[in-house]
Amino acid sequence: MDNSSVITMFTLSGLRGTTNYRVTLFVLTLLCYCVIWLVNVTIIVTIILDKSLHEPMYIFLCNLCINGLYGTAGFYPKFLIDLLSTFHVISYAGCLLQGFVLHSSVSADVSMLVLMAYDRYVAICRPLVYHSVMTTQRVCVFIFFSWLIPHYLVFMGSITTARLRLCGSHIPKIYCINFLVGKLACTPSIGNVIIPAFNYSFYSGHFLFIIWSYVYLIKTCQTSKESRSKFMQTCLPHLICLIILLFSLCFDLLYMRFGSQVSQSLQNFMAMEFLLVPPIINPLIYGFKLTQIRNKIIQFSCGKRL
Repeated sequence: MDNSSVITMFTLSGLRGTTNYRVTLFVLTLLCYCVIWLVNVTIIVTIILDKSLHEPMYIFLCNLCINGLYGTAGFYPKFLIDLLSTFHVISYAGCLLQGFVLHSSVSADVSMLVLMAYDRYVAICRPLVYHSVMTTQRVCVFIFFSWLIPHYLVFMGSITTARLRLCGSHIPKIYCINFLVGKLACTPSIGNVIIPAFNYSFYSGHFLFIIWSYVYLIKTCQTSKESRSKFMQTCLPHLICLIILLFSLCFDLLYMRFGSQVSQSLQNFMAMEFLLVPPIINPLIYGFKLTQIRNKIIQFSCGKRL
């Protein structure tokens, strides 16, 4: 009998033992999700409405915030429903969709951080050719591929996962990802190993490029006071966001490796940290650190009050 034909639902066991404080978790999670929407939409609307912010750095930042909303939309609504439910289940199609959204969001985050690193490299290390390199057409192409490539690569992985014959329906987490669905396969799949391995290698190359660009930027900024000032103003927020993303991904990798050896509460925090911290901290860092955005937000706020 083909077990995959009878598996239409998955059970999520990450919320076991939270019955006594489920309402508190619901309120805190809803508040967190509202804050995520507030800070990201504020940055997005500010950049869209103000033409002086229609520059590559701010356009990339706008897309980073949009991606933050996209990724969290794949987790928080379902998680909020589960907090108020007795049974925590998700359909087979819903599980694959959630895994696709979460994976593609993280991948797109990395792609956009690469674009922001490249933009700062050209602006500081090659300022004379910046406007000829970062043209409107080229920026649009960069943004198009920063969305297309992550979604295509993750889609291929999702298709491979969807073709697996499954011999189980229990997922020990608060959300679905392709990796955990793949572990339920009756027999290993070569494609389910090769495609994730390629994706990890591909995005490891992204991180290496970012590291190289910042090493080069730091060396360049040491020779000029003006370059140091520009680095502290525009590159430092990007560097902080990158470090936050790296720590968040490390938490998720630690969960994969040691999740079963720690308490359920810590498991849940490790699992959702990349959906909690970066979407809130990234827009706040840029909103406070980048003078133009901070000033525009203040102007809009004062204008509404008047």
